[in-house]
Amino acid sequence: MGGIPIYGVSSLLFILLTLSITSTALPTPSSPKHHHHSQSSTAAASQINSNSVLVALLDSHYTELAELVEKALLLHTLEQAVGNHNLTIFAPRNEALERRLDPEFKRFLLEPRNLHSLQTLLMAHILPSRVGSPNWPKPSDPSRRHRTLSSSHHLHLSTKPTGQKTVDSAEIVRPDDVTRPDGVIHGIERLLIPQSVQEDFNRRRNLRSISAVIPEGAPEVDPRTHRLKKPAAAAVPVGAPPVLPIYDALAPGPSLAPAPAPGPGGPHHHFDGHSQVKDFIHTLLHYGGYNEMADILVNLTSLATEMGRLVSEGYVLTVLAPNDEAMAKLTTDQLSEPGAPEQIIYYHIIPEYQTEESMYNAVRRFGKVKYDTLRLPHKVTAQEADGSVKFGAGDVSAYLFDPDIYTDGRISVQGIDGILFPESEAGEPLRKPASPVKVVTKPRRGKLMEVACRVIGSYFTPSSCQ
Repeated sequence: MGGIPIYGVSSLLFILLTLSITSTALPTPSSPKHHHHSQSSTAAASQINSNSVLVALLDSHYTELAELVEKALLLHTLEQAVGNHNLTIFAPRNEALERRLDPEFKRFLLEPRNLHSLQTLLMAHILPSRVGSPNWPKPSDPSRRHRTLSSSHHLHLSTKPTGQKTVDSAEIVRPDDVTRPDGVIHGIERLLIPQSVQEDFNRRRNLRSISAVIPEGAPEVDPRTHRLKKPAAAAVPVGAPPVLPIYDALAPGPSLAPAPAPGPGGPHHHFDGHSQVKDFIHTLLHYGGYNEMADILVNLTSLATEMGRLVSEGYVLTVLAPNDEAMAKLTTDQLSEPGAPEQIIYYHIIPEYQTEESMYNAVRRFGKVKYDTLRLPHKVTAQEADGSVKFGAGDVSAYLFDPDIYTDGRISVQGIDGILFPESEAGEPLRKPASPVKVVTKPRRGKLMEVACRVIGSYFTPSSCQ
């Protein structure tokens, strides 16, 4: 199972940082009342220039670490630190972050909800003082304890009898690799992981394993009456999986028969499905690249409300979320039919709780796996391809592109790179994706939102289109 790729720092980021540093360092006119304050601010900012150790880190061969600093939103914090201290940065080699780091731990660090853990880990690699090779303890001296920018973590510097310099249990492979007036960068062989971050990772991993709801088979139901052929043996406890199939709990919609009463649970639901759906939509927005999917759920349909009600009743869902590039290939004709957005998304929702690992293990073992969808009676086919999971077949296939974007034990969101359509009995797609239509978008609004508003504008204008 591959990890999430971490790419190098773009040249645009380096240019923007340099421009912001230069503009901050330039003196600005000020009144006599604020003259003293301006001088102190300019003096602190003048220490950050193009020759700063921060700029050197962004432009060095430690690009993986620099990318993590950007993702952790620490650039501004480090700018303030370098203005007050002479920094020492212990930078892991790119190979240590690309190949020698546990992919599951890397994914944990890059999840938006674990931002504090990522910040703690990175700050634990930086000392608010300058420690060069001449200042390192000798082999005969005891190890020296240094406080890091992470107030709860310290690093121990020592020298082995062989002369090898170490920081904690990591060896210094490139001492004094980058030296600047305001700091120094030492290359180390691997990432330093504070105990608190390791405990957070273990706790989250254990909670995930015990909170994941294992899908259970539904009892036998009469297809004519949608009623159980045999009464339930005992009352279903609050929070347990419902006794009726998920299709019976769906509200009436296009091509769906009217549904009977929802599953057990009563007025006091054990699960707050609406909050969980809201959380996964926010996660999609923060993750980036899935704004069109969020537009469908929030503005164009009642799917978010429907999904929240299903989760509150105890059902579990897996959402195959197409990214923005895939959504851009939908045409006006495909969206103009009544209930078209709902029908498209229904085919991307599986009434089971699946993760990347469970789906990949299934296709590796069985070759092809067909999952039920909320678009009755069509199923989506999954199979192994190029070390990943491929859904559909032919021109309407899609690969698992961003695995496990959101997994809370009730809702699982898996990012895919294409739109899926059901196949007819003859094996041909019911609706092939046509060539994309170029649509002019407005700021802060998805392309799909613009198309839908134009289609329904002749009848009425909803508030979300104004």
